[in-house]
Amino acid sequence: MPSSPPDYHNCSKGAPEAVAKMAVAQSTKAKPASKANNGGTKSKAKTQMHRRSRTGCYTCRLRRKKCDEGTPLCTACKHLGLQCEYKRPMWWSNNDARRKQKEDIKSIIKRKKLAEKTSNSIQTSVSPPPGLSHSVPTSATYSDPMDRTRSASIDSHYSGGFNFNSPPNGTEFAVYNTQIHPDYAFNGYSPYEVDVKTERQMFVNDVPTLRESHVATFSTYQTPPPPGTVLPTGQFENGWTEHIRHERRGSLAEEALNVNFFDFAHGSHNNSKPFRVELEETDQLLLDHFILQVLPIIFPILESNQHGSVASDLIFPALQSNGVYLNCCLSIAAQHIKTHGGLPVEDIDDAIMKHRYATIFSLCESLKRDENHQQILEATLGLIFFQCIVGRFDDGLLDIPWHQHFQAAISLVQKLELPALVSDPAGQVGPTPFNMTLTGWIDILGATMQGISPTFAHTYREKHLSPVNSQLGLRELMGCEDRVMYLISEIACLDSLKKDGMDDYTLCQHVSALGEQLTLTEVGDTGPKMPFSSSNTLSPKQLCRNITSAFRIAARIYLCSLIPGFSPSQPSPCALIDKLHHVLQFIPAGPLGYDRSLVWVYLFGASVSLPGSSFRVFFEDRVSQLGADAMCGAFGRMVTLVREVWVQGENLAQVATPGSCSSEIMQPFVNWRDVMQSKGWDFLLI
Repeated sequence: MPSSPPDYHNCSKGAPEAVAKMAVAQSTKAKPASKANNGGTKSKAKTQMHRRSRTGCYTCRLRRKKCDEGTPLCTACKHLGLQCEYKRPMWWSNNDARRKQKEDIKSIIKRKKLAEKTSNSIQTSVSPPPGLSHSVPTSATYSDPMDRTRSASIDSHYSGGFNFNSPPNGTEFAVYNTQIHPDYAFNGYSPYEVDVKTERQMFVNDVPTLRESHVATFSTYQTPPPPGTVLPTGQFENGWTEHIRHERRGSLAEEALNVNFFDFAHGSHNNSKPFRVELEETDQLLLDHFILQVLPIIFPILESNQHGSVASDLIFPALQSNGVYLNCCLSIAAQHIKTHGGLPVEDIDDAIMKHRYATIFSLCESLKRDENHQQILEATLGLIFFQCIVGRFDDGLLDIPWHQHFQAAISLVQKLELPALVSDPAGQVGPTPFNMTLTGWIDILGATMQGISPTFAHTYREKHLSPVNSQLGLRELMGCEDRVMYLISEIACLDSLKKDGMDDYTLCQHVSALGEQLTLTEVGDTGPKMPFSSSNTLSPKQLCRNITSAFRIAARIYLCSLIPGFSPSQPSPCALIDKLHHVLQFIPAGPLGYDRSLVWVYLFGASVSLPGSSFRVFFEDRVSQLGADAMCGAFGRMVTLVREVWVQGENLAQVATPGSCSSEIMQPFVNWRDVMQSKGWDFLLI
C-alpha cells in the first residue's frame, strides 16, 4: 500500500492534446470577462429559485375556501392533511385534471373524517407533506420527525406474493389497480417541482443591454394511467415500482431510523437557502440533466430509507461547495447523455473529457498542496462510484483505472484518520463518516475484483468481532448487513492467500470456518418476503433483508469457488444458484427497481449458472426489464462479462466432450476474473 497517492499526471499524459488545449482555452477565456471597464462584454448565467406573490394556496383556491397563507402550510390544509401548494401545480391549467384533483381532495377529507370516528383507541399522527417551494429540497425541507421515524415493521399480507418478474414469453396482461393510487395527504411527501431560471445579460462598458431569461421546471410528478387502462405485464411492473417510489415516504410501518446516522462532511444544512450554482449555458444543461436523470439512481437504498437525504444532505451541498465534485458530476451527466440521449449537447465526447480532465487536474493540484482533504476524498470517491452508474465499457474515452483513483482515496482516508474514528473500542461518538462507509463498500467488493485483501480488512475484522461498535452503515447505504460484508472481506483475504500459495488442507479449513460464520448471520432470518407493508408501501427493512440474503448466498458461491476442484455442476453450487434465484424474485426489477444495486450478486450467481438453467433465463429476463439501462454502468459491464464467461465455458465443454451437450457432464469452471484479464477489462462491478 503506497504511503502517498499515485501521480495522476503520469496517468493523464496520454490524454488527447485537444483536451489539454480545451482546458487552457477555458482558463484564457475567463480573463477578459473580468475587465468590464475595458469595453468588453460579459454574460451571467444564474440558477435561481423565485417565489410567487401569494394570493392563497392553490388547494384552497380549488376548494373556494379562504386561505390564511400560512407557511409552510396554511391552516386549512394543515388541519385536513392536504397538500398545500403556493406554486402553480401541473393540474391547475387542465380542467379535467383540476376536476379530478377536486374529487381526490373530497375523498381525502371523507376518509379523514371517517378515520377520526373509527379510531378512538389509536391516535395516528400524520404529518402533511412539505410546502412545494421553488427551491430544490434541502434537509430542512425534509426535517419532519414523523417522516423519518417509523414504527415496528408490518409484514406484507400477500399470501402468494407479487411477481416482479415478467414471464420470459411476455404473455398475458395485467390491469392497473386504481385502488392503490397514492394518497398524497396520508402517504407522506408528494413529488416535488423545482423552477430553475437561467438569466443571460450583456454589458457594454458596464452598461446593461440585452437581457434574456429562461425558466425550466423539474418535476417528479407522474400522472397515473386512467381507470381501466390495460398495460402489458412488464409495463405494469415498472409502473408498480414507480408507484411504490412515490409512496415509500408514507410507510408508517417501518423500524425507527436514525436520520443522523451519517456525517456527510458538509456541516449543518438545516436552512432554507436555495440551491444556486452559476454555470455557462452548456454546463447548465449538463447540471440540469444530472439532477433530473442521474441523481435519482445514485444511492437507491439510502434513498428508500431516508427519502430526500441523498439530494439534500449529500449531492446539493457538495455541488455548491466543491468545484472538483461539480466537474465530476458534469462529466458523469455528459456520459449519461451520450448513452441515453435526450439533450442536444453537441460534441458530447469533448464535454465528457473537458470535465473529466478538469476534475483530475484539480485533484492533482489539491494533492500537491496537501489541502482540502475532505473535498478531495469526496470528489475521488465520486469519480470511482459514479462510473458504476453511467457509461458503456466500450465508449473508447481515455480514463484512469478505478483502483488508481482508489489508491489516492486510501491515502486521504488515512490522513483524515477515518478508520480510527470508526474503530474506537469504547464505541463511536457521533455520526458515521459517510465517506468512510462508501470507502468500505468499494474497498471490500473492489478487493474481490482483483483477488487481493481489502486495504482496511483489519478494521472490518475488528468491527465484526466488536459487541458494541459493529455498524459501519453498509446496510443503510447499500442494503447488505454489515456482518455479511465483513465476512466477504474475510473471503477476499482467503482468496488472496490462496493466490499466494496456501496449501489445500489449510484452505479448506478456512472455507469451512467462514461458512459457519455465514450461517451465524442467518439466525432469526425467516426467509425472503415481498418488501411491502400491508398498506402497499415499500418496506426498506424487508428490502434490506432480501438484499442481505442475496449477498450472503453470493458470498457462499464465492467461498465455494475457492475450493480446489470446484465445478459449477457440483450439487452445492447448483443448490446455491436455485436458492439465489428464489431470493432475487423478491427484489423489485426494472429501471425503478434495485437490480443495479446487485451487480456483485449477479456476477457471482450468473457466472457459475449452467447452460439451459432456469437462472440464466431469469437473468436474461431481468436484463430485458432494465431496457436501455441494462448495458450501462457496472450492470452493463457485468452482463458483458457474464455472457463472455458463458461462451468460453461452453466452448471448453465442447472441446472436452466433442459432440455432446449434456448438462450432466462436469461443467468446467471458467473464472470470471481470468476472462476479465484476458480481455484487458478493468471493471469495478459493485
